[in-house]
Amino acid sequence: MKISNIPESGAKERVVIIGGGFAGLEMAKKISKKYYQVVLIDKNNYYQFQPLFYQVATAGLEPSSISYPLRKMFQNQKDFHVRMCEAKRIVPEEKKVETNIGYLTYDHLVIATGCDTNYFGNDSLKESTFALKSVSESLLIRNRLLLSLEEALSAKDKDEFGELFSFVVIGGGATGVELAGALADMKKGILPKDYPELDFKKMQIHLVDAAPRLLAAMSEKSSEKVKETLTHRGVTLHQGIHVEGYDKPFVKLSDGKQIRSRNVFWVAGVTPKMIPGIEETAYQRNRLLIDEYLKVKGYDTIYALGDAALLLTDETPKGHPQVAQVALQMAQRLAKNLNNRKKNRTQEPFNYKDKGSLATIGRNAAVADLGKFHFGGRIAWLLWLFVHIMSIVGMRNRVSVLVDWAWNYFNYDLSLRLFIRPKKSKMYQDEP
Repeated sequence: MKISNIPESGAKERVVIIGGGFAGLEMAKKISKKYYQVVLIDKNNYYQFQPLFYQVATAGLEPSSISYPLRKMFQNQKDFHVRMCEAKRIVPEEKKVETNIGYLTYDHLVIATGCDTNYFGNDSLKESTFALKSVSESLLIRNRLLLSLEEALSAKDKDEFGELFSFVVIGGGATGVELAGALADMKKGILPKDYPELDFKKMQIHLVDAAPRLLAAMSEKSSEKVKETLTHRGVTLHQGIHVEGYDKPFVKLSDGKQIRSRNVFWVAGVTPKMIPGIEETAYQRNRLLIDEYLKVKGYDTIYALGDAALLLTDETPKGHPQVAQVALQMAQRLAKNLNNRKKNRTQEPFNYKDKGSLATIGRNAAVADLGKFHFGGRIAWLLWLFVHIMSIVGMRNRVSVLVDWAWNYFNYDLSLRLFIRPKKSKMYQDEP
């Protein structure tokens, strides 16, 4: 059954974009509706700003501040359509995408599906730990955090109290570092005012990373700065150690040690989302192989962007990093090439320009790698704030985030620590 209420493209070619993240949204904005009919499909009807998920999880921001309705973004554009659905299969020989609400034909298909959480083959961790790849998962972590504090007030014994008052972050990339840093800030300046009965000197924050250094994608200087700052703020680091399993309440580490906790947050890695229908030869390391014009190997009208794409060159033998800047620049190049195609202009190959990397560690602390310059501290933190404010979609959202950050900075507090859950849910029946 064909997806209804999407008119035939007529003289215009139809571009179908799968995924409304960084790459998909940028592609949808930049491609000309004068030349193409555009259909954007996503399992949500909103865009979510992934770099700030951890702030929703730690009650620093409202979910609505980092989310934006896709339809509102494009409500004044003709020949643009949004459908909330999930792509199930691609049928290249028929130029068709099958979804859970029907099928859709295309002239050009753009795959920008992003990534899922990678559990490195240990699927049991998927059910027992908390991931951080969506707004809804951010809210689950927020609830888990607040529930643990409430239950700690009435813990029956020392062991139960220790499990509830211990927080384990698995993964030493940007998300893991930022989440651990935010928890340390809450421990110092916010939670003691909410829970004066609890001794927050006993609160434990563990950061477990299989890599030998934190923020392995950044410079060694930045890694050392992060290590120093987190340690100073009371975070216990376990570096070069991986998690072998989690048998509640014990987190089993590869060095033989165990951490007793009911709060385990898995942010250790990502894996691309694969859609059936593309030949296996087009994949490598679960990512779609693309050429310099962003076409998927073996296909003339299928393109891949961002985390789903792998471009191997002499300069990038391992592909590009799975970060927002790569996704945005790929989308901009593809949109420009498709627009130029209609103007009979020459298409240009993709050439990534690294604008640097930023990561925050908490209040007044961040690290920056900008070309040959590597620095940290308050200046890096202010730069991080500015870049993220400017990257948020929607003026209202920018103002909302700026106000929340300013209020939190000067008052060491935000009134967002609300524990909201369904009336009955197994998610909150936490049995040790």
